[in-house]
Amino acid sequence: MTVRTPSAAPTAREVYQLFRDVAMQQATLTLDRGPRWTEVDTGAVSVRIDGHLVTVFKDAGELHHCLGCELDDGRLADQQAWAGPGTDPLELLSVWERAQLLKALEQA
Repeated sequence: MTVRTPSAAPTAREVYQLFRDVAMQQATLTLDRGPRWTEVDTGAVSVRIDGHLVTVFKDAGELHHCLGCELDDGRLADQQAWAGPGTDPLELLSVWERAQLLKALEQA
């Protein structure tokens, strides 16, 4: 009998790279389920980035933090994986990358 060791949760850097790829137009962001970015003032919005499920939180109209993700290889992470200061994947984005991500969210 083979015992499978659980895969490591995605790092903040891995999830940041998904956001960066969207900003650089190297990946496609589409709405997964639930409300569209433009329909939410405060709450969660789930999107797909080239097959990866990512949920972000919008607070008072602003992109606030990443709630979690499920990569297409089955690895999962929630905001507890990035609980330390400065470790949320969205905090790794440059100002320009963040602006591009917001445009993609608004168009999804």
